[in-house]
Amino acid sequence: MGDALITGLGVWHDDGLMSVLNRWVPVSWLLVLWDLVIATAVATIATMYLTESVWNPLIGFGMAVTLIARRHAPFPVFVVVTLLAVAQLFVGADVPAIYDVAVLIAMVSVVTHTRSFWQAYAAAGVVSAGLVTVTVDDIGSYADGNAFSYPYIGELLAIWAACASLWLGAYVMRFNRERAVTAERERDHLALLAAADERAFIARELHDVVAHSLAVMIAQADGASYVVTKDPDGAREAMRTVAGTGRDALEDMHRIVAVLRGSASASEPDRRRRGLEELETLVARARTAGVGVDLRVDGETGALSAADELTVYRIVQESLTNVLRHAGQGAKAEVSLRVGGGQAVLEIGDDGAGRPATGVRTGGNGLVGMRERIAVHGGELSAGPQAGSGWRIHAVIPMKEAG
Repeated sequence: MGDALITGLGVWHDDGLMSVLNRWVPVSWLLVLWDLVIATAVATIATMYLTESVWNPLIGFGMAVTLIARRHAPFPVFVVVTLLAVAQLFVGADVPAIYDVAVLIAMVSVVTHTRSFWQAYAAAGVVSAGLVTVTVDDIGSYADGNAFSYPYIGELLAIWAACASLWLGAYVMRFNRERAVTAERERDHLALLAAADERAFIARELHDVVAHSLAVMIAQADGASYVVTKDPDGAREAMRTVAGTGRDALEDMHRIVAVLRGSASASEPDRRRRGLEELETLVARARTAGVGVDLRVDGETGALSAADELTVYRIVQESLTNVLRHAGQGAKAEVSLRVGGGQAVLEIGDDGAGRPATGVRTGGNGLVGMRERIAVHGGELSAGPQAGSGWRIHAVIPMKEAG
């Protein structure tokens, strides 16, 4: 109880007297002070036996001094205190004495401070053996040796119960402390996992926003530079597309940075706001960049959650970005989304603008990001070249309830 009280001072931050004391006196010093108080109490009790035998106060003083180190070397302290108690059986005038409570204090210290559980059990066994020895000696001191006629049987049972309660109380204290430490470690680990998940989300969002927007802007700017003298109106339209794409990308960047800084307010749109209603805008932007895109959406799209819709949107965005990058202007692509039967099936294919199909489309972490997004939902994604020319993405997303 005393250890728990002193330890509690380190976590009490109320505006009372204990808070003021805790600010000025380190908890470690309070623990040292508590140990000195206990040692002084044991030594003071030992002086009460000076008239009976000089060995009693000497043994008591030895126990008191040894207890000062009980936090740093609990099991060695218990061994020394136990040996002093055994010596008391041979030279002491009164066995047991009140200052023998040092043995119980040392036992509690072993249970609460040692790293090895076997030492805690060993301490319980040694104390139990001592209690058995004292009980047998006291009962045997009577002529008949009959335990039922022993007048102090109640006191002995109370001592046994007190010792057992102390050991169990110390064990519970140790268990609760270790559970609190484990919970704190788990909380820190979960915080690290959450931070890593947030960083991965932000990295995927940044990649999708920057890669797609820049690909569209570059294609539009190149087209405008080619037709600026021949078709000024077309060039102006292309530059307006560049400006609009840039503004949208800048808005997305601000939103993502707000999430990263933790400054996004509750009134701002959710970070998963991109959904199926934005697919038409995405497809229209790809068309203006010179890619012919055919979009088909079938089924109960309302069954998709916001997170599912964001995944579909980002996969389509990344796929069209790859078409623009690798197939170039003049390519034709087809985007098909079918929702039903407990899943959403997304297919994106392109003709590669007539170029021969290759085994791998290089250029970044787009496919890795898509697989990570699908894996979060427990879905499957396959990607590879089509027969003849072009590339194909096939994704299956298990449906969740709409959020």
